[in-house]
Amino acid sequence: MATINDVCKATGYSKATVSRVLNGTGQVKAATRDAVLAAMQALGYQPNALAQALATNTSNTIGLILPHFQSSYFGSILHHAEQSTQLAGKKLLVVNSRNTADGEREAVATLANQRCDAILLYSRHLTIADLAALQQSVLTPLIILNRLSEESTLHSFGLDQRQLATIAMQHLIDLGHRNIACITSPLASETGQIRYAVYQQMLEQHQITMQPGWVHEGTNTLASGYQAVEQLLGSQQNFSAVFACNDDMAIGAIRALHDHGLRVPQDVSVMGIDNEPAAAYAIPSLTTVSLPIVRLTQDAMTLAIALANKQSVQTHHQTYTGELVLRESTQALTSAHSSY
Repeated sequence: MATINDVCKATGYSKATVSRVLNGTGQVKAATRDAVLAAMQALGYQPNALAQALATNTSNTIGLILPHFQSSYFGSILHHAEQSTQLAGKKLLVVNSRNTADGEREAVATLANQRCDAILLYSRHLTIADLAALQQSVLTPLIILNRLSEESTLHSFGLDQRQLATIAMQHLIDLGHRNIACITSPLASETGQIRYAVYQQMLEQHQITMQPGWVHEGTNTLASGYQAVEQLLGSQQNFSAVFACNDDMAIGAIRALHDHGLRVPQDVSVMGIDNEPAAAYAIPSLTTVSLPIVRLTQDAMTLAIALANKQSVQTHHQTYTGELVLRESTQALTSAHSSY
């Protein structure tokens, strides 16, 4: 394997000159730089990435922390983050936080130790105060995804969860539904808490008395949506619509209703949030609320790349809203709905 000494011998330049070319530091003539780069290519020399990071105080690496890798939602974030880093000539390091608060802290520490130039953290569990304290413990700038914050030490790109849930519930209420069951996202997460709180508030606002048996906590999975409807039907709850707090649970709910001989939307309307790709291909196709997750990811990556390039950047906070996507799984209340 070729070394920096081999490059020096091939070019006749000193190690200091070759190092300046590798690290982009100091003034080097164009002819000198071209000769060194040509020798590196001919010898197959690969610079030591850690050594370069130490010399230049940059690793050309951006970190991304996701709760898990098991949904198209997070797959989309990963895909667009990787595209952005590739176009910028940088590398992306991805870590799974295991969907826990401790996992988020550990993932940040891992990527900071890898000398990432910026870290994007999709946070579900740490509070804003926790995140601010975490930023104080590492030198690497943190960019928080999925949270709304005005914290001066953090950058944040968040979805207006209240607006998303309000769109979903308002749609069902506008269709005349009053007996609306809810499959919540995990209530340990801020997203789950906010969407469930909006569900409760919208019922109260429209003088609808919530029945305790209407609500089942899910895990954002197809299976938990299916199981929630099984429980609803098993306890003989009276409901004409289901508000599932994400699309996977909504699709699972549709399957459970089908297995019990109930038609969607003729017997029960089903509403989701996320606009996952599968939502358009479910039978019936799922009415949902779309999230601008691609734009959010691209905007966050633009900031991360600027930080990685040591550009002067002011603290940035941005909020995104969703839009109703009408499909086949919801319809106006009819007398056929009243017995479920």
